Amino acid sequence: MLSDIEISQNAKILQIEKIAKKLNLKKEDLNFYGKYIAKVEPKMAKNNHSKLILVTSINPTKAGNGKTTVSIGLGDAFTILKKKVCLALREPSLGPVFGMKGGATGGGFSQIVPMEEINLHFTGDFHAITSANNLLCSVIDNHIYFGNTLKINPNKIFFSRCLDVNDRALRDLTICSNKYSRKEHFNITAASEIMAIMCLATSLEDLKNRLDNIIVALDENDNPVYAKSLNATEAMAILLKNALKPNLVQTLGRTPALVHLGPFANIAHGANSVIATKTALNLADYVITEAGFGADLGAEKFIDFKCREINEKPACAVVVATIPALKLHGGASEENLNEENITAVKEGIKNLVWHIDVLKNVYNVPVVVTLNKYETDTINEISAVKNALKDKCEVIVNSVFTDGGKGAIILAKEVLKTIESNNKPLHFAYSYNESVEDKIRDIAKKVYGAKDIELSETAKEDIKTINKLKLDTLPIIMAKTQFSLSADKNLLNVPENFVLPIKNIEIRGGAGFLVAICGSMLLMPALPKKPVSEDMQIDSSGKIKGLF
Repeated sequence: MLSDIEISQNAKILQIEKIAKKLNLKKEDLNFYGKYIAKVEPKMAKNNHSKLILVTSINPTKAGNGKTTVSIGLGDAFTILKKKVCLALREPSLGPVFGMKGGATGGGFSQIVPMEEINLHFTGDFHAITSANNLLCSVIDNHIYFGNTLKINPNKIFFSRCLDVNDRALRDLTICSNKYSRKEHFNITAASEIMAIMCLATSLEDLKNRLDNIIVALDENDNPVYAKSLNATEAMAILLKNALKPNLVQTLGRTPALVHLGPFANIAHGANSVIATKTALNLADYVITEAGFGADLGAEKFIDFKCREINEKPACAVVVATIPALKLHGGASEENLNEENITAVKEGIKNLVWHIDVLKNVYNVPVVVTLNKYETDTINEISAVKNALKDKCEVIVNSVFTDGGKGAIILAKEVLKTIESNNKPLHFAYSYNESVEDKIRDIAKKVYGAKDIELSETAKEDIKTINKLKLDTLPIIMAKTQFSLSADKNLLNVPENFVLPIKNIEIRGGAGFLVAICGSMLLMPALPKKPVSEDMQIDSSGKIKGLF
């Protein structure tokens, strides 16, 4: 990737005030964080002409898909076509930045900038969320230490500490004082309830109401204990007030981008903030957003949950795939991905077809497929994809990595054409009025293709608690591996006749959803044997190498 210094010299990115003018924002609407970043005062009223475009993908593989890169390149193509467009994307988490995945600013000539600042501390939003989360945790333990007048049961505390790192050592530990000890675990900040709350809050008052309603624990009689009972809300809101405002940056093609907050899609709800999305819809005619990982996770949650929250629908879904990823789903080995393999491509297309059919048949959303071009792709392999999908949707090859927005002009025109002909109502995979078990089963069967679900004894007890607390009408957020439609990361393509195991179900009362944890999924990722941080350097001038 280009460094910030190279970007500013070669691409001549604009000062952020000039980017703001493209959205009719004035200087008084901005809080500046240097020359190229500003926080924006939220503007929530709807532009009646605006259209929401969702970018999603097949199940990711080690070969990658480049979903964020496509989102950015598509935005720049809209800019080239003289459309008033704004991107609405998530912020990167430091865990993957220093772990295995890297950052989340795109790549090549389809990047949001300044890359290094966005991928690192940015405007401090993640730090604020981590601080507020852990303040509440300290208040909980402090209350127990000094008498526990709320009769909190230390063995039934729901709210956990968090940190924006990948650290397996924090998954299971014991915290001690000279009066008591209890089990505790850390979630990564992206999976915390405070992150979810911040992504859903529409104002400071709404934020405080949601913080009030966090169920931190059960008392000795199994009654819920709320954050408001601990008088923690105001202090948490003080820490979070600036982080509630979306961040304005730009692409290399000078397209405005609101980059705000970042829950993961495999362990959280995987969409940027409601405030950023609604502000973008107010300021632009076309808003391009993305849902994390494959459509089974990100798009499902975006439609079943976020679209209901904001009362919007995607005018079109762009499904991203690559020939190397299709080969991996089709059984090819990682070592031979550069060789032409029509058989593997045709087999791997089944995963792509599955996501297309779910979006079209379950959610009633029109689809455009784009292949993110690799140098090793052959004409025969690309033709195999186009021929397999000729009766389902258009397939457009893009070259956004090497050509920026120019590499997505044909894709942008196809998206515009699809939007113009879409008057379909949005459908959902489940109803909020169904039982908790039936909602999970609907997602598992309709979206993943599971034969059924299997609830552990812990999950069954969790449902009893949820029903007792009358929280059974809350929506479901699935925590599941991103690499497979199943809960087994090794089952690629389209597994058949599998049962989805539900380990436990966590309550997020403030955010307003339930988290169903599938199989061995954990809410704190770990570093790989060789994390990318080992190859990072910073020289005496402050120039960073190895960050991507």
